[in-house]
Amino acid sequence: MRIEFAVDDVTLVGELRVPEAEGPRPGLVLTGPFTGVRDQVTGLYAERLTSLGYVTLAFDHRTWGESGGLPRRHEDPQGKLHDLRAAVSVLRSRPEVDGERIGAVGICLGAGYALKFAAFEPRVKVFAGIAGAYNNPYTMRSGMDYQAALAGLGETLERQDLGGPVEYLPAVAPEGEAAMPGDEPYAYYGTERGASPHWANEVTRASLRELITVDNMMGADFLSPKPALIVHGVVDRFCSPEGAEEAYRRLDEPKRLVWLDAKRHIDLYDQEPYVTQAVEATATFLDAHL
Repeated sequence: MRIEFAVDDVTLVGELRVPEAEGPRPGLVLTGPFTGVRDQVTGLYAERLTSLGYVTLAFDHRTWGESGGLPRRHEDPQGKLHDLRAAVSVLRSRPEVDGERIGAVGICLGAGYALKFAAFEPRVKVFAGIAGAYNNPYTMRSGMDYQAALAGLGETLERQDLGGPVEYLPAVAPEGEAAMPGDEPYAYYGTERGASPHWANEVTRASLRELITVDNMMGADFLSPKPALIVHGVVDRFCSPEGAEEAYRRLDEPKRLVWLDAKRHIDLYDQEPYVTQAVEATATFLDAHL
């Protein structure tokens, strides 16, 4: 069912899915890929997990999809954490949900947000990350001219601070400049695979500054004693297996790391057998710990 809820004077739009099993049931809040909206990856995983007995809430974060917020299609790390907090409050208010059994599930960039959120949110009892991007400035700094990138994005923000328009770039493009350049992201978002009436192929240029400065990896240091599951493809050019390994290493028990024989990051977005394998691994872990 479609639901709307408010946080920080912003209206968020989501889909609440309730299993046929008698309740109250454990509840899951889902958060997903950079630029993603609820009828793409998170919706697919929510539907599959609901079929296994979980109440799920997949929603559009602020500035994305049908949710409110300005500037449109801007990455707001702190805002996303606030959105997740409000989503948990909504789940706990529902009679179909056992409010003491709430988990956070993240896919791609959402895995990092779910990890950080779960680490500092007592109402969340378990974390699961799938094909996760566990961003942290240390890793970002090692892979680019970090100061030059900050300077260039700072110039963008200065122009906007002085009254200039919000600057955008394509979210995906097979060639040329884009927030997620190359054939692989385009194969999902730029084709019918990821088609959604609520998704647009643009993102604020300032979003890139948020991606390279946010530290979601730190959640691994603070999650304990909550259980953690990491599911990842053995080959992933966009969310590195090394990042998944680092997150797993920094986590305390109980924890589990599941490797899937996927060769492309977007395999875990919508392709079989990888989605089924990821869902089954997640459900098995949640059944044991939630």
